[in-house]
Amino acid sequence: MKQKTTGYSLLACGALFGISVATSAAAADVSKLTESCIGCHGKGGANTEVAIPNIGSYSAEYMTGAMKLYKTKERPCPEVKIPGGAKKGSKSDMCQAIKDLSDADIKQIADSFAEQKFVRTPQKFDPALAKKGKALHDKLCEKCHSEGGSVASDDAGILAGQKMAYLDEQIKFFTEGKRPMAKKMKPKLEELDKAGIEAVIHYYGSFK
Repeated sequence: MKQKTTGYSLLACGALFGISVATSAAAADVSKLTESCIGCHGKGGANTEVAIPNIGSYSAEYMTGAMKLYKTKERPCPEVKIPGGAKKGSKSDMCQAIKDLSDADIKQIADSFAEQKFVRTPQKFDPALAKKGKALHDKLCEKCHSEGGSVASDDAGILAGQKMAYLDEQIKFFTEGKRPMAKKMKPKLEELDKAGIEAVIHYYGSFK
C-alpha cells in the first residue's frame, strides 16, 4: 500500500511539475512578445508620454481588434520616439510594431494587457469645460462608454483618465475618416462641434 501511495505521489508530482514547466514557458513567451510593447507603453501598459496611451486593462477583444487594424494599416500609425527598452531613442509606429505578429501572438498580447490595471494620467483640465463635457458624454456617449468611459468590458477602450492629447488625436482621425468608426458612433460624434469635442476631452481628462 505504501508503494502504491508513493508511486501515485511521484506521478502527481510529475504532472504538477509538467504543468509548472508549461506555465513558465508560456509566461516566458508572453514576456518576449510584450517586450517591445513595454518599450513604448510602459510596464503594465502605463507610461508618462502624452502621445502614447495607457493600455493596461483594455479588454482583450478591444486590443485584438485594434492591433488587427494596425496590422492591415486601416488605422493611422503616427511615428513616435520610443521612450524605453532596448530601442530607446529610435522611432517607430504601431504598424511596424504589429506587422510580423501572428493572430496567436496578438491574442497573447491582448490577454496579457487585459490582466493589468489601468493607470489614469494626472493632467491639467478646465473644470468648467469638464462639466460641460460630462453633460455631452451622458447624452451622446454613455450608452457605449459607460461610467464615463471607465469600464473595460464595454470593449471600447478606456477613456476616463486617458491622455487628453491622445484622445484629441484619435477623435481627429475619426472625424477626418482616417480611422474606422462604428456606425452607431458616427451620428453621435457628428453632433459635437469643435467646442463640444474639447469639452468631452476635458471631462475624460478630469478623472483621477
